[in-house]
Amino acid sequence: MITLGLGLILFFLPHVLRELGLRDHLRSNLPSEGVYKGLYSVVALLGLLLIIWGKSQAPFIMIWQPVYEWRGLSVFLMLPALISIIAGNLPVSFIRRSLRHPMLFGVALWGFAHLWANGDLASMLLFGSFTIWALFKFFTLSPAAVLDSPARVQFLLWDIVAMLTGGVLFVVLLVYHGQIFGVGLSLN
Repeated sequence: MITLGLGLILFFLPHVLRELGLRDHLRSNLPSEGVYKGLYSVVALLGLLLIIWGKSQAPFIMIWQPVYEWRGLSVFLMLPALISIIAGNLPVSFIRRSLRHPMLFGVALWGFAHLWANGDLASMLLFGSFTIWALFKFFTLSPAAVLDSPARVQFLLWDIVAMLTGGVLFVVLLVYHGQIFGVGLSLN
C-alpha cells in the first residue's frame, strides 16, 4: 500500500504545481523549459509506474460491499468517460466547447465509475484520488480556450472522431478488461 501511496503522490505532485504556486518558480529556476518538462514527465511517469505496481501488490482490504446488481452503472458511465477523455485530446469539437475540460470530466467519470464498483481500500485510494484530483482541476482551471474559426463541419467531424474512438475503446475494454487488468466484466 505504501508503493501505491508514493506513486499517487509522485503522479499528482507535478499535476498540482500551478495550484501550489510552484510552477512558475520552478520554471524560472531551471535552465530551460525543456528541463522543466522533462522533470515533470519523469516524475509523473515514475508515479504512474509505482501506482500500477503498488495497486497490483496491495492487499485486498474490503471497506464496503458494492451492490452487485448496480454494477452496470459503472459500465454505463465508462462510455461518456472515454468519449470525454478522447475529446479532450482533440483540437476542437462541440464536446470540447460544451464541457470546460472534457478530459478532466472524463477522468472524474472514470474514477467515480470505478469507485462505484470497487469497495477495497487500494481501489478507493486509486480511483478516489483520481476523482478528487480531476474535480479539483476541473473547477480551479479557467475554461479551456476553443478556437472559434473552424467551420461547424470541422467541429462535428472531431465530435464523430471522439465518439467513434471512445466507442471502440469502450468495446475493447469491455471485452478485454479481464486480460488487461485482471478483473473480468460480466453484465449477466
